[in-house]
Amino acid sequence: MKLDVLALNGKKSGSLELSDEIFGLEPRTDILQRMVRWQLASRQAGTHKTKQRSEIRATGAKMFKQKGTGRARHGARTAPQFRGGGKAFGPHVRSHAHDLPKRMRALALKHALSAKAKSDALVVIDSAAAETAKTKALAAQFTKLGLASALIVDGKEIEGNFRLASRNIPQIDVLPVQGINVYDILRRDKLVLTKAAVEALEERFK
Repeated sequence: MKLDVLALNGKKSGSLELSDEIFGLEPRTDILQRMVRWQLASRQAGTHKTKQRSEIRATGAKMFKQKGTGRARHGARTAPQFRGGGKAFGPHVRSHAHDLPKRMRALALKHALSAKAKSDALVVIDSAAAETAKTKALAAQFTKLGLASALIVDGKEIEGNFRLASRNIPQIDVLPVQGINVYDILRRDKLVLTKAAVEALEERFK
């Protein structure tokens, strides 16, 4: 697959041959769904907690006598049906993470990249660097490229001025190539890769 390489000013600065094994697959939504579900589950804190019946501090005295009142038999105020009692089957601290094979995670990333390439939502730029850390100037360049909602992936490190200038632009995410993931790719309309990011991805899946 051959794709034009653009500069930040929107002008063409060359072309690049992309690997069909990474960018030319037929996207499968079931694999992408499994990966997104795995990512979101791993991100959950799992710290939600309610007190169970045994954790409530209350009097241990019997509420009322066993017989003669016409009411049901009760012995403790900590029962779930009473105000201030424990929560029946409430949430408890736990991990929501589940297993997903490493090969499946790698395949899901390839399918996410291929999905963007197939829908013409993949843009390759020569580099992600800004002369000054000015958000207004960088936002104008993004407008020329047609980037309103995009994930920008650079090489191993993000250039300082570019990182500072882009962090206040809404719906624009910037990641180093090590942080690329399926969820962030799919949640934005366009995926922008630098030449360094493309080389790193092809080296990663070689």
